[in-house]
Amino acid sequence: MADEKIVKDDSEWRQNLTPEQYAITRCSATERPFTGPWLDEKREGTFVCVCCGSGLFRSDTKYESGSGWPSFFDAIGPGVIATKEDLSHGMRRIEILCAKCDAHLGHVFPDGPKPTGLRYCTNGHALDFKPDAAD
Repeated sequence: MADEKIVKDDSEWRQNLTPEQYAITRCSATERPFTGPWLDEKREGTFVCVCCGSGLFRSDTKYESGSGWPSFFDAIGPGVIATKEDLSHGMRRIEILCAKCDAHLGHVFPDGPKPTGLRYCTNGHALDFKPDAAD
């Protein structure tokens, strides 16, 4: 079934991810601002989960938020992003996760542009990029 959850044990995730990807996606770490990949990516394409390859965001929803992390105002479709309350670091935030494999992606904030007003603030190391095919 296409909507089945991807479940791997810790050793499998460690084998398939770089140490930084593992720390971010499996342990909810955060890369330093302005250091991760994809911040300046301008090509047309799809940003996918680095853990499972599930499509998460399209390039036409990416925008420069000034935060230092790749930011998007909408997900590629309903149900691809899961959310949960995050009370760490003395703050109340909404964590975003890949709905398919539960990879930590970042957080969503209500200060984004129209039409959604949302800012999906993602760790670049949680994403991979698949450019659209050349014409």
